[in-house]
Amino acid sequence: MPFHIKVDRVPPRVLVVGDPGRAKLLSHTISNAVLVNENRGLLVYTGGWRGVEVAIATHGMGGAGAAIVFEELIQSGAKAIVRLGTTGGLSSRVSVGDLVVPTAAHYYHGGLFRQYFGDLSVSAAPDLELAWFLFSKAQQRGFPVHAGPVVSSDAFYAEDKAIAERWASLGALSVEMECATLFTIAMLRGIKAAAVLVVNGHLLEEDKRIVSEEEMLERTRMAGTLALDTLVSIKV
Repeated sequence: MPFHIKVDRVPPRVLVVGDPGRAKLLSHTISNAVLVNENRGLLVYTGGWRGVEVAIATHGMGGAGAAIVFEELIQSGAKAIVRLGTTGGLSSRVSVGDLVVPTAAHYYHGGLFRQYFGDLSVSAAPDLELAWFLFSKAQQRGFPVHAGPVVSSDAFYAEDKAIAERWASLGALSVEMECATLFTIAMLRGIKAAAVLVVNGHLLEEDKRIVSEEEMLERTRMAGTLALDTLVSIKV
């Protein structure tokens, strides 16, 4: 049994979120939800979605802690992981409430990446099939969705305007904290992974920062349904 997620087995298809409250919220959307882990606040629910067994798991904040959760989910049987998270806009193309499906995740080399890969610079990219399903299903449903690179950064409070402008000039749509970790570990372990992110603020356009709690809850449910539909649409 893994050290932190005290569960012997999870279904092959897993939706992961950073916030335990978000996991609780989304657990109400799946059938026969059962809380199978709450050790360290890393909630894991199992249940069903459209007749297929799925799990919803909490990974916390930041790449280092999330890496532990991703590794232990894979040890317990995960074959496809979709991250549902929030993200801060960098590009003028994105607005608060939009969805972003990352096609790549830029990161700062060092930290856990150096520990995993040494001096190699490993591309952090999602599984093409999962990412395409997320993007195309969002488009089909009329959701405002963008596909492109994001930035993964552990240093939430180090993101000043100058850093944001530099990443934006290189084509990054938004910034978040865990996608690069998920994508690289998934490639290393031979599983599928992708992400769908809800823009909940904007680092360069202050007038885009405000979003109501009710709207965020609705966007989270909407994106959760999209992610679950994607997970059960693929073979694992």
